Amino acid sequence: MTNQTNNYSACTSFLAGRLATADGSTLIGRNEDSRAAWPKHFVVHPHREFSESQIFKSTDNGFTLNLPKVAAKYTATPEWTDKFGLFEEDGINEYGVAMSATESAYTNNRALGADPLVKDGIGEEAMVTVTLPYIKSARQGVTYLGAIIEKYGTSESNGILFSDATEVWYMETAAGHQWVAQRIPDDAYAVVANQLSIQEIDFEDHDNFLSVAGLQDFVTQNHLNSQHTGFNFREIFGTNDLSDEFYNTPRVWYGQKILNPSIDQQPQSQTLPFIRKAEKLIQVDDVEQILSSHFEGTPFDPIGIGSKREQTLYRPISLAKTQESHILQIRPNLPAPLAGIHWLAMGVAAQSLYIPFYAGIKDTPATYKKGTETYQADSAYWIYKQASTLVDAHYLEFGPLLEDVQDKTNQQLIQNLHISDKMALTLGDKALENYLTSQSNQNAALGLQAMQKLIAELITKMTDMSPLNFKQDMNL
Repeated sequence: MTNQTNNYSACTSFLAGRLATADGSTLIGRNEDSRAAWPKHFVVHPHREFSESQIFKSTDNGFTLNLPKVAAKYTATPEWTDKFGLFEEDGINEYGVAMSATESAYTNNRALGADPLVKDGIGEEAMVTVTLPYIKSARQGVTYLGAIIEKYGTSESNGILFSDATEVWYMETAAGHQWVAQRIPDDAYAVVANQLSIQEIDFEDHDNFLSVAGLQDFVTQNHLNSQHTGFNFREIFGTNDLSDEFYNTPRVWYGQKILNPSIDQQPQSQTLPFIRKAEKLIQVDDVEQILSSHFEGTPFDPIGIGSKREQTLYRPISLAKTQESHILQIRPNLPAPLAGIHWLAMGVAAQSLYIPFYAGIKDTPATYKKGTETYQADSAYWIYKQASTLVDAHYLEFGPLLEDVQDKTNQQLIQNLHISDKMALTLGDKALENYLTSQSNQNAALGLQAMQKLIAELITKMTDMSPLNFKQDMNL
C-alpha cells in the first residue's frame, strides 16, 4: 500500500516482455506489502451491464467517479474489510488484460510544490476497481487511467503495471497530475522497488512512451530539470536519499543479480538501470524466486550467516509484512480464459505457495474469501500465515521442512497445469468455465492440504521444544 507521508511504504514489482520469457508469455508480478496480519481475499467479479452509469466513491479518501455501464469480468484480491477502501490490487479481466496496482513511489518537494497531490484524487485503493473492468489492452489501460489522473488528480505517487498477450507497460504518477508510462521492451525485464524508476523519455516514440499532455512544458516552466540535456523522469521527479540506498535500490540490485549474475553492481548504487536483458530466458519460477527472495547467498540475508549489522542493513524483497504476492501471466496463442494465469501466494512469498488460478474461472474457493484481522482456521490467508509463523519460531530446523513441501507441491502444480491445459483446449465455452474453475479449486486445495499437513507436523515437533523440558546438567 502507499502513503506519501510514510517513509517506509513497501512492495516490489517485476515486469517482463514476451520475448524475454521461455514460453512467450508476458509476466507482471508484485508483492503487496503493508502489515504482518491484514488478510486478503481472492474474488471473481462477474461481467456486468447496467442501464445507467454507476458511481464509485472511495471509503478511503472520498474519490468519486462515474463508471461505464459495461464492466468486464475480472479477478481481484481485495482487503478483508472495505472500511479503509477496497485495495483490489491485482487481477486479469475477460479480455486478457492484467493489471497490478500499485508500487508505492515518492516525488521530490520541488515537483510537489509545483503540482501538489490531490487529497481526494485517485489512489491505490481505487485504481484496479475503476480501471481493469473497462480496458481491452495494456496500452488502453495506461491512457484510461492517465485520463482519470489528469482530470481528478492523484493522492499518491505510484507505479502501475499493465500487460496483455503482446505488450507490458509500466506507468508512474508523480505530483498531483503528472504521469508517464514506458513499454517494457519485448526482450527485457524490470525490477522496481518503491522509487520512481523510468529514466530517459523519448517523446517522439509513441510506440514505447506515453505521458500526460504538456509534461515537458510543466517541467520547463517550473525549472525542474537539473540536467543539461535529456529528460530523465527519475531524476526530475524522484528522490535520491539514504532511504533509497538502504530501503529501495538493494532490492533492485538483488533482482537483477538473480537474472544477470555476471554483471557486477553494488546494492546502494543510484545508477542501476530500469531496463535489463536477462542472461537466460525467464521462467515463472524465476519470478517466484525474485519475489520470494531475501538476499540469499549474501551477508545481507536476515536469516543467513552475516553479522547482525549486515543482516539488518537492507530491506529484503520478501518480508513478514507481505499480504499477498502475485504473478500475472498471459500466455500466447490461447483463448483469454485459458491464456491468463493468476498465480497467487497468500501471506509471505518466501513461506507460501504460488497457486495457479485460470483467468477464466467463475468463482474462487470459499477459503479464499474468508479471513478477518484475527486468526481464522478456515481462511486460506490464515492457513498460510500459520505455517509461516510456526516455521519462524525455529527457522533453522523447520526451514528445510517448508522448502521440501514447497518443492514437491510446486512440481505437482506444474504437472496439473500441463494436464488441464490439454483438456481445456477440447472444451466449449460453458464447459470450459466450469472446468477451469474446478481445476483451479483443486490446485488451491492441494496447496492448503500441503500446508495443513506441514502445520500438523510442526506443532507435533514443537511439543517437545518447551523451555519447561528438564535435562539435568551434571556439570553444574
